[in-house]
Amino acid sequence: MNILLRSATIIDSNSPAIHQKKRDILIKDGIIQKIASKINSPKGTKEIKRDNLHVSLGWFDSSVSFGEPGFEERETISNGLQVAAKSGFTDLVLNPNTKPTPDTSSDIVFLKERSKDFATNLYPIGNLTAKGTGEHLAELFDMQNAGAVAFYDFKSSLNANLLKIALLYAQNFNGLVLSYPEELQIKGKGTVNEGEVSTRLGLKGIPGLSEELQIARDLYILEYTGGKLHIPTISTAGSVKLIAEAKKKGLDVTASVAIHNLILSDAELESFDSNYKVKPPLRTQKDAKALLKGLQNKTIDFVTADHTPIDIEQKRVEFDNAEFGSIGLESAFGALNSELGIEETIQLVTKGRERFGIKSPELKEGEAACFTLFNPDGAYTYERSSIVSTSKNSIFIGKQLKGVVYGIINNKKMALD
Repeated sequence: MNILLRSATIIDSNSPAIHQKKRDILIKDGIIQKIASKINSPKGTKEIKRDNLHVSLGWFDSSVSFGEPGFEERETISNGLQVAAKSGFTDLVLNPNTKPTPDTSSDIVFLKERSKDFATNLYPIGNLTAKGTGEHLAELFDMQNAGAVAFYDFKSSLNANLLKIALLYAQNFNGLVLSYPEELQIKGKGTVNEGEVSTRLGLKGIPGLSEELQIARDLYILEYTGGKLHIPTISTAGSVKLIAEAKKKGLDVTASVAIHNLILSDAELESFDSNYKVKPPLRTQKDAKALLKGLQNKTIDFVTADHTPIDIEQKRVEFDNAEFGSIGLESAFGALNSELGIEETIQLVTKGRERFGIKSPELKEGEAACFTLFNPDGAYTYERSSIVSTSKNSIFIGKQLKGVVYGIINNKKMALD
């Protein structure tokens, strides 16, 4: 199929000649043929016109969970990838948050096969330990050969010796190890940030210390072993400081932050709405400001929707008993754009692929078309009724967001509203 995007404002700060310029873009058989002020439409070409049409490189997210296999009622791979396309994402890294968890090469092959022939690419993470029990390393090398882009026991704390062994072993094949920052004994039975709000509401607190102690430990181990470490979804000002110091030492460490931790605070807990129960928990406004500053000075490497579908039976219970997690793909663009503006938002959602060994697309003639189409204007209230994800546990329900996603063009496919 030949496609012609009409009068699209290009947002690509890496291409100053066309950045913020309005251009026609001709795509033939999935390849960008021409970018110009005016292009005559060849015969048989489908023209795409939208209100205030903007185009950027396809968006990327490094921390997405679905449910299949085992939790299909939360989200199947098929529906999840359709949601991702509708939300503007062309590339996703999938967490090992399933039952059974992917800890062999055949499990990775299954996930790759199930995600074929979609506009959005799925890159699976394999379990770091067999069955995710934290006792023995899984088949890391075989999984990487089958297509795993990293290794992680999803939001579980690793013992120090296993992390040491994993970092040493993975260096043999340039593997990326993820370690969730939570010290379990300090966390205890906490459910929300420990502080003034948790005390007033009578909810068990999770101190920032539990995250920072684990990060300090992991960074010491990384300094000892070498290797590549990624710390997902940090949430405190102290964590930002620790990672900044590690980077000054030259350690090969990256970190991400969930969009909701960047924008919201534990003040939201006043409603006792279990959609605000996330892991790591919402922290204070001071922490959120430190996280934003860490993003802007590149201490934190990228943002994530941290999309975690949870079915209604596990959310519509007492707050203490509810599962942790919020979906986030559909609200990601609107939440970031409403807070940061279009330039910074697009920079954040198009970076991070390289850390997972994924080739970054380029917006120039002769390259494969990997586009997200959107309108950055227009404020709206995000409602439950508009959610396409199977699970509806969004932390942003009722919030004012800004901007509309039209869809994506990728893999010689067009997924547009």
